Amino acid sequence: MSDRWDREQVLGLAPDTASAKAAEGVAKPAKWGAAGCDDDALWGECRGSGKNPYRACVDLSEPAFRCSCPSRKFPCKHALGLLLLWSEGTVDAGPRPAWAAEWIEERRARADRARERRAGAAAKARDPRTVERREQRVDGGVAELDQWLRDQVTHGLAQAEQASYRLWDDVARRLVDAQAAGLAGQVRALAAVPRRPGWPGRLLEEYALLRLLVRAYRRRDGLPEGLRETVRSRVGFTVQQEEVVREGERVRDLWCVTGSRDIAQDQLTTRRVWLRGRRSGRPALVLSFAVPGRPLDASLVVGTEVDAELAFYPGSQPLRAVVAERYGAATPAVPDGSPVAAFLDEYAAALERDPWLDRWPAVLSDVRPARPPGERNGTWNLQVVDAEGDALPLLPTDPWRLLAASGGRPVTVAGEWTPRGMRPLALWSEDEGVCIL
Repeated sequence: MSDRWDREQVLGLAPDTASAKAAEGVAKPAKWGAAGCDDDALWGECRGSGKNPYRACVDLSEPAFRCSCPSRKFPCKHALGLLLLWSEGTVDAGPRPAWAAEWIEERRARADRARERRAGAAAKARDPRTVERREQRVDGGVAELDQWLRDQVTHGLAQAEQASYRLWDDVARRLVDAQAAGLAGQVRALAAVPRRPGWPGRLLEEYALLRLLVRAYRRRDGLPEGLRETVRSRVGFTVQQEEVVREGERVRDLWCVTGSRDIAQDQLTTRRVWLRGRRSGRPALVLSFAVPGRPLDASLVVGTEVDAELAFYPGSQPLRAVVAERYGAATPAVPDGSPVAAFLDEYAAALERDPWLDRWPAVLSDVRPARPPGERNGTWNLQVVDAEGDALPLLPTDPWRLLAASGGRPVTVAGEWTPRGMRPLALWSEDEGVCIL
């Protein structure tokens, strides 16, 4: 029988606080019938207001969720409530009912077919003729982008303030046609810059970083291998996950899950999960993707630590990784943090290896939220200050949850650092444990 998760791990899967609260309301044995579990799955029928009970099932290996209720949240309150009962030891082992077995077998069959399709696509992509055609198209797109960037600087930035999104969208579409999707996404994001305070300097900075990437790609044959892989990745050349698992650098460690954030864009939701190795101190980023109506990978729960081997994607600053092997169940844990000065030294070293980094994981210990000196009344821009008095600004956000969770006391805060400030994602305190921000 699989090790049962604790309450914090289960509630960490909730898509929001409302779902977690609702799950506690249905986590009562009297509401459930035909509940059972085995090594890989958990199932049960929850009585609701309708004529028929809701059938909920959890594939513990992912985990993945299914419920017959109409909720659009993944996992829904019924799946979470069933997991809470299981974590408390009130769900007994037994044989799978036909409806649960059918769902698990179907989803694993779909996963096998998806792997076969990816393997076929990867084999086709490695064909020398396909590679040559792709590189020719990308070369053409990069050359066109280089000329466009020159034109923007030559003609000045004033037109950008009144320009419609089409100015950038037209260029991005041509880059997509040239199979340089990475560059297309960066160009498309430029449309939002002139809508922000201090935009001229920021836009010029983004143009300069794009020009640096263009020049690096056009001189890629002379770059060190790691930097060449970074440049190719930023342009839009991808590496299949199976290839990373097979050939990527492997690191086994006790990986603390320090933060998670979901980003919805263009009918696709991306989940970024940040980890940090207990022994190596190494950061890692695990990505998962889902279209609307499909659940994201929820196997890495913030506030836990898992003994696992990660395989890292190639690059001059390897950060993105995939979980290759797990060794045992996750356990609650507090990550090791650092003072502000040590974090900035780490970030500077990473930026030296990859100048296009737009975010970096931060875990700061013994910091407290505070308003910057001289802050005007009525504004709530916050920063975190460590014991040495060093501070990092926080991105504008709702301050109350962070302030309430810390209570003004020193805490450990994890988040994403960007050139414009840190976005807090989780907080650990001695009294309350982990708090998802």
